[in-house]
Amino acid sequence: MPPTLTDQTARERFVAEQRVAFAPARLAVERAVCGSDYGGTSWTTMEEAGRVAGMLGVGPGDLLLEVGAGTGWPGLFVAQETGADLVLSYIPHLGLGAALARGVADGLGGRIWAAAADGGALPFGDGAFDAVSHSDVLCCLPGKFETLADTRRVVRTGGRTVFSVISMPPGLTGSALMRAVEAAPPFAESAEEYPAMIERAGWEIAEHIDLTGQYLDSARVTVAAEEAHGEALRQVHGEEDYAARLARRKLLVAILEEGLARRELFVAVAADARRTE
Repeated sequence: MPPTLTDQTARERFVAEQRVAFAPARLAVERAVCGSDYGGTSWTTMEEAGRVAGMLGVGPGDLLLEVGAGTGWPGLFVAQETGADLVLSYIPHLGLGAALARGVADGLGGRIWAAAADGGALPFGDGAFDAVSHSDVLCCLPGKFETLADTRRVVRTGGRTVFSVISMPPGLTGSALMRAVEAAPPFAESAEEYPAMIERAGWEIAEHIDLTGQYLDSARVTVAAEEAHGEALRQVHGEEDYAARLARRKLLVAILEEGLARRELFVAVAADARRTE
């Protein structure tokens, strides 16, 4: 089995990704796959981001928290679409700086703030937000339940969370598990299924949508786009890293075709805290 990443190693990988996120070839791939140009690393397409904006139930005067905000996709887009104020939460300062700069450039100055914070230990008061979102973040964190529980704490009762997550079906073993772990995000494996974990954290699931088909389509487009921009991407990543990245992308397509990974969208409502005690 591939060696298990530590939380610190995973963070260093994300920082390394963000250092080259705005290279023209990287942005070209992002535009081809997601229709965005924020230097993002999630699989959220422009169509999905618009859908999420509607599901969150926020508008002008409301306060939205985006956990694992990275360089601002799709949180900044959602803030523009809904008119809500936005707090971007993330650990690496590099991503937050880029997100704030993009937000100001997009006319969101005065409506966006940033906090360098872990999703499982948020520095905000109880019920401070009207809604919270995150895009393919829990699959990159070892503390999945902690993040679900603390985001519930900082959202008012009746507020919503909308998030996408990549996972592996239960019961994978042997070579199937090895291949899925190699192609999936660093902490995609989970001992507990997400619906149970979400409800245990104090959320009530309102909608659960399978996005695996869209994920497979995006993975196929990624392979084609990274091959099309191969020469420029070799300059960005180096020959060896480019080859390894492309091989992982192709493996991702294969495991999705075989049903060894999935991507889901959850919409949940913050339950009355007294009912979860």
